[in-house]
Amino acid sequence: MSNSLAATFSTSEAAQMAPSKADFRSAMARLGAAVNIITTDGPGGRAGFTASAVCSVSDEPPSLLVCLNRSASVYETFKRNAVLCVNVLGAGQQDISNLFGGKTSMDERFAAATWCEGATGSPVMEQACVSFDCRLRQITEVGTHDVLICEVLAIHSNAPAHSLIYFNRQYHELQASC
Repeated sequence: MSNSLAATFSTSEAAQMAPSKADFRSAMARLGAAVNIITTDGPGGRAGFTASAVCSVSDEPPSLLVCLNRSASVYETFKRNAVLCVNVLGAGQQDISNLFGGKTSMDERFAAATWCEGATGSPVMEQACVSFDCRLRQITEVGTHDVLICEVLAIHSNAPAHSLIYFNRQYHELQASC
């Protein structure tokens, strides 16, 4: 937002114009996003969760961001370990997304796939389309969430290219066309 536009509205006027939580959530459902399993392992233990709030930040240095709710049961584990792996899910992997997005035990979550250890010690899902093994570089608090800025140390890719997208509160599969 430009400074001139921001100066046009007072803080109270901006608050009155803000959408409701329900309206915001409904609108965000129309923003399609990749489905990812975010994993960590280290002194805080092994943990993982499903996230769609992931995106690239820069290619120099290679970095991405992950948003994590501070009230999530895995929050302290991720913060303490300071490493994570973004495992991008592909077509047909809805079940593992649901496992990592629910109240299932960590042992049950991790039993649902095959894992190897990444450069950071984080679990890398062997069936993922692509995995980004990262070190946590910066944390920024925004509302109820932390934005985790992560430096990518290693990338693990699998073929063929396909993707699992979450859009309009439903999973959708994308296949690469040749």
